Amino acid sequence: MPDLQLTIRCGLAHALLRQRLSGPFAHIPTASDFGLSMKNAIEVDVPDSVARYQEFHADWDNKVREYARQIRAIKPDLVLANISYLALAAAQNAQIPALAMCSLNWMDIFFPYVPSSPAMSKIHAQMLDAYNSPTAFLRLTPGMPMPEIKHLRDIAPIASRGTAQPEELRAALGLASTQRLILFAMGGISMRLPGSWPVLPGCTWIVPGEAAWQREDMLPLDSIGMDFHDVLASCDCVFTKSAYGVFAEATVCGTPVLYVERPDWPEEPCLVAWLKQHNLAHGITRAQFEQGTFGHALSALLQQPRATPLRASGSVEAAAFIQSQLEQSL
Repeated sequence: MPDLQLTIRCGLAHALLRQRLSGPFAHIPTASDFGLSMKNAIEVDVPDSVARYQEFHADWDNKVREYARQIRAIKPDLVLANISYLALAAAQNAQIPALAMCSLNWMDIFFPYVPSSPAMSKIHAQMLDAYNSPTAFLRLTPGMPMPEIKHLRDIAPIASRGTAQPEELRAALGLASTQRLILFAMGGISMRLPGSWPVLPGCTWIVPGEAAWQREDMLPLDSIGMDFHDVLASCDCVFTKSAYGVFAEATVCGTPVLYVERPDWPEEPCLVAWLKQHNLAHGITRAQFEQGTFGHALSALLQQPRATPLRASGSVEAAAFIQSQLEQSL
């Protein structure tokens, strides 16, 4: 669709969006949701999350009307939400066709953390009405159960697949071909490595600059000059938390995964079950992460042959469905 005009309303930096999107787009640098408040990459700040949701919904109807006014000003043929329920509610108010697409929804992520109350029940009802308003909810594989969501349509995984260049990466870093490379990636949320981080013979850590310690076995990711996905595909293992992005992107290039378990995170069971079905992976506890006692688990992963990379066709499936909805609206 060469005449497609794309407007992205998103709190991410324009430069970051440009890394993922090659075509032209207009950018409204405003976030439509906040998900959950996090103390760090792993731990949810439940009291602050509750307070923020209560504040967010205190003037809900006016928020929906104002967002609907902004949507009508753009005059779109379709609204695609990933996965702001405010955007969906506003699209319904503006009488603009809408689709949702994600592996999760904030209602089923947030409410397992909070006790029931009349105030919370009202917020739940508003979120549910919004999530049930679009024509379809494209649920990425692996997607969490969404028993209350209507119009679910399952699609394959969506992930960017990097090009494995292990020899080039080691040469650029001045490392021997036998040196193991471990990428530390916590899903875009800053988290400094614990001081107890172990020194593992024969292993070099590639970490975001803000997370690293001044050690010979740690190299900052930002200084490598290689695309993140190519680094991920070129490393011997990725150390992460249970999260859709890194799990999917590691699996499509066959990179083994060592992850910190998050037993409270509602999405974790479906993510881990899928990951272990399609990739080489092992979970460690939060205590093992903080105490640095995961060397044996990492060594066991490194000694096994890599899994066959998984084909991810979800982006093609999603694009075809979105195109069909645009053609209907036109």
